[in-house]
Order: sequence, then C-alpha cells, then structure tokens
Amino acid sequence: MAPISIETAPAAAPIDELKNLSLKSAPVTTKPQWFSQTGRPESEYPYKALLPIWDFGTKYPALTEFTHADPGLEAKKHADPRAFLSAATVDELTPRFGSEVRGVQLTELDAAGRQQLALFVAQRGVVVFRDQDFVDADPAWHVRDWGTFFGRPHIHPVSGHPKGIPEFHLVYRAPKAGEDTYYDAFTTTLNGVRWHSDVTYELQPPGLTALFLYDSPPSGGDTGYADQREAYNRLSPSFAAYLETLQVLHSGVAQAEVAKKHNAPPRREPVENVHPLVRRHPVTGEKALFVNRQFSRHIVGLKQEESDAILNLLYDHIEKGSDFQVRLRWEPRSVVLWDNRITAHNANVDFDNLGFRRHGARITPQAERPFL
Repeated sequence: MAPISIETAPAAAPIDELKNLSLKSAPVTTKPQWFSQTGRPESEYPYKALLPIWDFGTKYPALTEFTHADPGLEAKKHADPRAFLSAATVDELTPRFGSEVRGVQLTELDAAGRQQLALFVAQRGVVVFRDQDFVDADPAWHVRDWGTFFGRPHIHPVSGHPKGIPEFHLVYRAPKAGEDTYYDAFTTTLNGVRWHSDVTYELQPPGLTALFLYDSPPSGGDTGYADQREAYNRLSPSFAAYLETLQVLHSGVAQAEVAKKHNAPPRREPVENVHPLVRRHPVTGEKALFVNRQFSRHIVGLKQEESDAILNLLYDHIEKGSDFQVRLRWEPRSVVLWDNRITAHNANVDFDNLGFRRHGARITPQAERPFL
C-alpha cells in the first residue's frame, strides 16, 4: 500500500509573537459634520442670516406668463453633451433613474457646462452632487446667476424665506417644538408621507430645481424621488392613450388655507390652472405622468367618482412604485438637482422631536407651460 501523504497546516504563531507585530493602521479620514453634530453653541451658527422669516405684510402680484427656452436643448448640439462630467465619478443609483456625482463643482460650470447639466438631469431625473462649495456661495449669485440661467426664479406664496431673499424657499424645522410654524406631520395622520411635484398649480411650474442644506440631523430626513416617466411607461398602452386625452385641475387653494391656519397668510393670491395629465419633456421628448396628491384636484370633464377613481389609482401607482424610486441620504455639502417636470418627491420626517434643526434652501426656476 502506498504511503498516505498528509498536508498539515503550519503551527500558529505564539501569542507573544503576535503581540510584537507592527500593524499598519488604515488612514483616518475626517467625515464632514452638520453644525448640529459639532456641539458648538447656537450663537456660532454660521447661517443665522438665512433663517426664515414670514413677512406677513408683503403682497406679491399675480405671476405673468413668460417665454422659457430650456438650456438642455443647446447641450444636444454639443459634440460631447456630457463633457462636464469628464473628470467626475458618476454612480447610477438605479439603471434608469437617479445618479450620484463626485468631482464636479457646480459653482465652476460655464454656460456650456450648465447646458449639459440641464440635459443630464432631464435624462436621469434626479442627481445628487457631493462635496460642493455651493452652500457657501453668495445668495445673490444663487438667484441672479444660477437660478435665472435655468428659468425664472419662483417666489413661493406661503413659505418662509431669508430676509431680503424671497426667491429662497426654505426647508426648516427648529430644534425645539413651538419655535416655528412647521406643522406636526403626525398629529392627525399615521405618517408624514406627502408625495408631490412642486407648485404644479402655477401656469408654468418649475423645471430644474436645486436643494441644498445648511444643517440637518446626523441621520434621517432622506428625500425620496419617483420617476413619473417610468410610472407612465408601466401603464397599459390603451389606458395610457386614454390618459393622454385628459386635463387635470391643479390648485393652490388648499395650501393657502393651511398657511392661514398656521398664521402664515399667503403673499400672493392662490391660483388654479389646468394641465395635461400626461406631459412631454421639451428636451428629451419623453412622456411623464403629471399628477400629484397634493395639488391635483379633478380631471376636467369627468364625473367626481370617475375622476377620483383614476387619480387615486395613479397616486397609489406613483407612491408605491419602489422599483422606479430612489431614496437619497443627505450629507453635508451636497446639492440635489431634479427635474420637477418628470419627478415627484417626498421628504421623510423621521427625525421629529429629536432636538435637531433642519435648514435648507430650494431654488425653483419656472419652466414652460406643460404640454403634450
């Protein structure tokens, strides 16, 4: 019988020898923190001048119609429409919807870069840019340079804004209850879910929208985004064709009434406008559902029960479609850009009563009147 060859593992090193090993430590990186995490006194908060005010005595005239030319149209003429991303790292959050970008400074983009940016956001729906100096730029630049490049900056009729900067729609929750007019989302409902597209009651609702935070809880407060194009694409062809024949009334009246109840009377009279239930993007040509539970009220020409049945079906479809949604976690010095024409979003209020402030600004340029 041939001898059996047995391989044995080397003997383990004695404990004393292991103690003498020199282990190379991994490099230590400092993670950026929100002000709320630093433990610094409130008197040192660097964005006090950008805290919200509600100027109850101010009244704005009705908005007038204007001609909008989307910058993304020019990018389609460029030899490389994504040249602005040449030195960037781009991660797709899902195959069709949502991207995360590092290595591009939005404040440094020239006109061609901004045009390409508009096209990229229109294609991806929502894009988060990390490690930005955008938050510390001059607010006048935010409005007159950045905002006006993408459309006419919208002034919200009821929200708080920094003194002298009405074009900033502030996202704000004070660290202690009773210090602001933000309603408690869980007083009368089981959750704070409020899927919507911004101010769709306007004759010309927003297009490329920017949101950035000055301060936030260390966790929580994520923002969810839903792709209204893919929501449309999932529908049966015959049903989608019928929806394309319909118009929907969008209303700002309920929002104004809520503001009045919280002692924040609207600065501009609420409006209602009729938009197509399905709209087409002016740059990509893609179709998208254009309804949301917050501002859509009634399908024109249908009886109430018929309208409610269709709208509620579409609301549920959009809000439950986790396979065409993304959920973005906020980090310090992030800027989120989305195309309001083809997306819906929801702010997760899961940090209530934990003693953290949430403070951010939205720049909301208006775009064209919706069309199909």
